[in-house]
Amino acid sequence: MSTDASRQLFRIKLVHTIVWAIFAGSIVAIPAAIIAGRFSLAAWLSALVWLEVGVLAINGLHCPLTAIAARHTENHAPNFDIFLPEWLARWNKQIFGTLFAVAELYLWWRWPGGG
Repeated sequence: MSTDASRQLFRIKLVHTIVWAIFAGSIVAIPAAIIAGRFSLAAWLSALVWLEVGVLAINGLHCPLTAIAARHTENHAPNFDIFLPEWLARWNKQIFGTLFAVAELYLWWRWPGGG
């Protein structure tokens, strides 16, 4: 891999990791916001994650950054495009998808006047 490709891949991995941290953090923050009674914040975090779900759905359940990163390397390990441990990159959608589903159910259950 050329030095330019290595630099590009590093930048993509960095951006992908930052974006992932925002969404993973949002998923974890939803129940915390609910517990604190900050339902508006929980709803906004939920909407942000639903936006990401839409992007993934449009892209065949893959992050668009993965396709961009693939242009710069032959390595296609689960974490080739992001700074995460391989096990977390491999199981990321299952782990955070489950956490998001539970957070959404909790939000629905606790929503004032609803659930």
